[in-house]
Amino acid sequence: MITTALTNEELERYARHIVLPEIGGPGQQRLKLARVLVIGAGGLGAPVLEYLAAAGVGTLGIVDDDSVSLSNLQRQVIHGTDAVGMAKTDSAKAAIARINPNVAVELHNLRLTADNAPALVARYDIVVDGSDNFETRYAAADACAAEKRPLVHAAVGRFDGSVTVLKPFETGADGRPNPSYRDLFPEPPPPGLVPSCAVAGVLGVLTGVVGTLQAMETIKLIAGIGEPLVGRLLLYDALTARFDTIRYKRN
Repeated sequence: MITTALTNEELERYARHIVLPEIGGPGQQRLKLARVLVIGAGGLGAPVLEYLAAAGVGTLGIVDDDSVSLSNLQRQVIHGTDAVGMAKTDSAKAAIARINPNVAVELHNLRLTADNAPALVARYDIVVDGSDNFETRYAAADACAAEKRPLVHAAVGRFDGSVTVLKPFETGADGRPNPSYRDLFPEPPPPGLVPSCAVAGVLGVLTGVVGTLQAMETIKLIAGIGEPLVGRLLLYDALTARFDTIRYKRN
């Protein structure tokens, strides 16, 4: 069982967080007690898991049913060459143990579906979606909405990416319900319309930029700081080094 109190080793490990007035000891304790489910231990999930582990998130759940292949290593930096052939969950768990042995890791060697998502999501405080297919994205978003769990969603293309935070079970400052994933994307595109990264390609470091932004939004949610990307879609164009934000509302 994870206790709230920070040990002397943790006080030293997280010293640069604790001196931040916005985080401090209470914020670090919230990180320690937090349970975060990360869907996918791939391009986006890799930096999310690494930075959340380093930040001291107490429990990380990892959902992935794939194994590490050589072609993953150009972007999925949580895995090493010696991990080729291993389950991604096992490889990620070993990497997290090297980064921060204080983090508890729960492995879910499965593919998230509409059937299993609600029960799984309900076990965690926040969900981070690093999946690469629309079936999983809709299943995660619907389950998070039903179970009232914040969802940090992201997606990447060849040289671009997007990030948003979904809390449709709450209302905004204007008193209106926050938008859901289906307000942003009412229906999945027809099969084959959006090519996979295996077909279209993806710049490896792009997933690091976007995944790190997901980790940042997750930490903000846990610590209760800043303004999370609720009702806002952050767009990143790597080739022009440009960030844009668009607002969207509940339909």
